[in-house]
Amino acid sequence: QVQLVESGGGLVQAGAPLRLSCAPSGYTFRSYTMGWFCQAPGKEREFVAAIAWRGVSTFYADSVKGRFTISRDNAKNTVYLQMNSLKPEDTAVYYCAKVRAIVVTTREPTGYDYWGQGTQVTVSS
Repeated sequence: QVQLVESGGGLVQAGAPLRLSCAPSGYTFRSYTMGWFCQAPGKEREFVAAIAWRGVSTFYADSVKGRFTISRDNAKNTVYLQMNSLKPEDTAVYYCAKVRAIVVTTREPTGYDYWGQGTQVTVSS
């Protein structure tokens, strides 16, 4: 059974850093692209970042480029999202997700088939 468990969310002040972790299980983690998405109240789920299976290729939303870094440790079956210089507009529930198919990398939520439960990130001004 595939499961993804996020951790690391919380309440921080603007400008502070935060690191999210996601620990998937139930499939061959190292074979699949992983993505991070966020959803603010009243808004649709949005792409944040993705990392290809070997960790060499990474992709970011323009809004987080230069502030967030996605990484993965295939030996530990964990994907991370390091968030620096956080802004109040980054406030959202953050989800990690597994892409549907091997060798595919996409920014579209429909391209991911398993999702974590989400972790709340709140940035105060």
